[in-house]
Amino acid sequence: MNEANTLGYHPGTTFIYRINAAAKLLFFLIVSVACMTTFDTRFLVLVAILSLLIFKWSHLKWRQVAFVVKFIAFFSILNVILVFVFSPQYGVHLYGAKTVIISAGYFTVTTQELFYLLNVTLKYVCTVPLALVFIMTTNPSLFASSLNRLGISYKISYAVALTLRYIPDVQREFGDIKDAQQARGSELSSKGKLTTRLHGIINIIIPLILSSFENIDRISTAMQLRRFGSKKKRTWYTAQPFRGTDALVLGLAILLLMITILLFQVNHGRFYNPFQ
Repeated sequence: MNEANTLGYHPGTTFIYRINAAAKLLFFLIVSVACMTTFDTRFLVLVAILSLLIFKWSHLKWRQVAFVVKFIAFFSILNVILVFVFSPQYGVHLYGAKTVIISAGYFTVTTQELFYLLNVTLKYVCTVPLALVFIMTTNPSLFASSLNRLGISYKISYAVALTLRYIPDVQREFGDIKDAQQARGSELSSKGKLTTRLHGIINIIIPLILSSFENIDRISTAMQLRRFGSKKKRTWYTAQPFRGTDALVLGLAILLLMITILLFQVNHGRFYNPFQ
């Protein structure tokens, strides 16, 4: 697999890379909580635009995130369809109004249901770009040291850093196993039948899991041999201090959260109702 296309840390020079790793994590978590707890369309549109701008400012390439974005988009669309199938009139009950667009019995399409599904879709737009920016612009070592400076145990910090490091490793393992399966005659490209491709992917997942367990065991053994965890504290080869920019980032996240709380009072609940 091409190194440039793996989902993991990619060095860069934009100001996004210079933001403290812990500040980026807190910003992502706070903004995600704010977006998940509200259905105010105005707020979600604002955060969605901000999220896309942050992704643009990070200068990430489309080829680096194309597979993940397509994967998430597929399940997002599937989720929206299933929400409509199982409860096509939920928006009507939610907003207390009914404006029929297409009359089709149980599957009648209303403006209120489409408005609700729009809000659900906006939540993905708000959070997915931020998650990709965090994963691909955060050096795992700097992230671990930053978490430790916040008072989190260095064992937990190191475990989180290893998780971030392992994402591109899993992708590379997947690509290597996929190439090996195709060399043996398995058709995994878009030219093959869907059932054949699904069977081939299952044949990839099993050795991928076994290989992951082997890598985990090897890393754990190496850490034990180096007496990792025997001391209460540890030093870090790399560290990233908090700066004024990091304080501004956290301030913006807290401001967005406060806006969400204010909207709860304005809307008398989680939902913004333009149909009243």
